[in-house]
Amino acid sequence: MKNKKIISSILALSMLVPLASCGKKAEETGAAKTETPAIEGYNLLWSDEFDGSGEMDLTKWNYEPHEPGWTNNELQEYTTSTDNVFVRDGNLVLKALKTEKDGVTHYTSGKVTGQNKTDFQYGKVVVSAKVPEGQGLWPAIWMMPKDESYYGQWPKCGEIDIMESLGHDTTVSYSTIHYGEPHGEQQGTITKEGDESFSAKFHEYSVEWEPGEMRFYTDGELVLTCNDWFTAVEGEDDKPYPAPFDQPFFVQMNLAVGGNWPGNPDETTNFDNAEFLIDYVRVYQKDAYDTNVTKPPMTFRDPLADGNYIRNGDFSVAEDLTDDIDWKFLLFYEGVGEAEIKDGEMIITSTNCGTEEYSVQLVHPDIAMYKGHKYRITFDIRADEARKCIVCISAPNAGWIRYFPDTSIDLTTEWQTFVFEFEMKEKDDNNGRLEFNMGKHGDTATIHLTNVRVEEI
Repeated sequence: MKNKKIISSILALSMLVPLASCGKKAEETGAAKTETPAIEGYNLLWSDEFDGSGEMDLTKWNYEPHEPGWTNNELQEYTTSTDNVFVRDGNLVLKALKTEKDGVTHYTSGKVTGQNKTDFQYGKVVVSAKVPEGQGLWPAIWMMPKDESYYGQWPKCGEIDIMESLGHDTTVSYSTIHYGEPHGEQQGTITKEGDESFSAKFHEYSVEWEPGEMRFYTDGELVLTCNDWFTAVEGEDDKPYPAPFDQPFFVQMNLAVGGNWPGNPDETTNFDNAEFLIDYVRVYQKDAYDTNVTKPPMTFRDPLADGNYIRNGDFSVAEDLTDDIDWKFLLFYEGVGEAEIKDGEMIITSTNCGTEEYSVQLVHPDIAMYKGHKYRITFDIRADEARKCIVCISAPNAGWIRYFPDTSIDLTTEWQTFVFEFEMKEKDDNNGRLEFNMGKHGDTATIHLTNVRVEEI
């Protein structure tokens, strides 16, 4: 109970300046002041409706300038220029510009943060935004701790990504949390196509952040629920749960250009339209939060009676290959293909191998991986023509590290049985994922797969 009172007192103090300044901004600009709606069960902590036009409200937001390459190999320079950050027609605009500096292409853009002005601990964040379309553009609405050093530098400090989108495919929005050492992450996605895409119209993104759980929504639809994070210094015990998400965080928004994830802009990227529009940011909070929470126990799925962790490894049963249960077929980055179960085989046909090894991908999740245990992978495979395929066991919730490393195999037109053995050397994980990656290397020959097993030895 003591923790609740401390949190409420700190947050009550943080509310005073932002809420007092909300009406002043509208009065000064002459714009009509938007009434922030109430949400049942919550109190409004602070909001910015971005009424009117001009400069953003500096009682709530900071510019955060950075040189190019500051993080993720991004190309943009974040500036304090009102060419990159401004309020127009009731929206905060973060605009990326393509310019020239010292005779070479130079990109500038905007990033704003609420650090030391609107920090808070626990609450509901609601943001309405419209993302730009274009190769290499990377808009984000996210949260970082006020004191990043409290548990240690990223990712130990924690990160809450309410929304990220990639300009080359604005039909998909990502919600993610990062934490721990080794780096852990959990991610949910939602797809909106055509006139409903994330660049075609405004969408509302939100997170309900509580001491033992976070729930992410897009337009009111649940995208991701997280409750089993951790943080630690490598080689030491985990910090007490719910660390690192038990400290004040702040909201920030930016429009990156290039970087490891989206790739760089190309000749198709139209910088005239490279604007990330934010209609409002609203932060609500309950009267009190129960901080007496415990981390839920990790549930490990048992193997089948014959010891196999792979369900339907002989492909004797037809199943939906688009859901998250058992086998799933995935396409990314220009990969084109399809998969079907037929006559006891998984048959993968592709017409474009894409740009990444995982552009054409078959996966099976929920494999129990215990530290110090040894495992064997077995499968039969062939192709209609000689080609390559890459096999691994990955960690979707632990930064995509490999428990069994990416291993390239040469396929022939004859059936071959492959057997690999390895020792699990990382922390226990209830979501190891077997992957067959069939992209990138110019290979599109049809692959036939059967008798897939992962078992402890």
